[in-house]
Amino acid sequence: MKIRAVTPIITESFGPMILEEFERVARPDTEISNVFLDSGPASVESAYDEAVAIPDVIAKVREAEKEGIDAVIINCFGDPGLDAAREVVSIPVIGPCEAAMHVAAMLGHKFSVVTVLERLIPELELHAQKYGVGWKLASARSIDLPVLDLEKGREQFVSRMVDKAMEAIEEDGAHVIVLGCTGLAGLDEQVKNGLREKGHDVPVIDPASIALKVAEALVDAKLAHSKRTYPYPPEKEIVGYP
Repeated sequence: MKIRAVTPIITESFGPMILEEFERVARPDTEISNVFLDSGPASVESAYDEAVAIPDVIAKVREAEKEGIDAVIINCFGDPGLDAAREVVSIPVIGPCEAAMHVAAMLGHKFSVVTVLERLIPELELHAQKYGVGWKLASARSIDLPVLDLEKGREQFVSRMVDKAMEAIEEDGAHVIVLGCTGLAGLDEQVKNGLREKGHDVPVIDPASIALKVAEALVDAKLAHSKRTYPYPPEKEIVGYP
């Protein structure tokens, strides 16, 4: 099967890390590809960033279906353009935030998200409500890290994530931890081991990995989003967009 990650930024230096982490968890028969935007933000850290990324996200998702890709992952925890992308294609389109939150809700009584920036917390809380798991969200906590700093190496931030996850467990009642940025992909085991060393054996979810496994499962099961929920948009004149 062929799965395409659409990474909704223009910072292509993240490319090797993204492919490495997806290939690490993909099945041997899964072909992974990744594309960046031609126009959009350097990173996604605000509603504005998401808004300027969405037009090219939609274009890249359309291109993927035309190329015979079986499923698409919008490779950002903000799930920018997820609903719109599902409207314009019939193949599965997966948002890492939606996938990770639903899996977290299945694995424990309450979950917390450890994300990069404080300013993203209100959006994460809104996503949990939209996805129907708001009552399962114990908290969202931030390690106060601009996304582009992850280019310098992610392992140096593991201890900070462990500390915030500890706070979520001991102060907020979290039973599951979700890493709240796909730029943190591949660090779930290190965070899990750090928590175990401190006496907490809880699941730690990497949203990029979970999105990939959900995509594989949907393709295997020959399932995609309902066109009653995401009907094709009506034909009309639109100026300036593909």
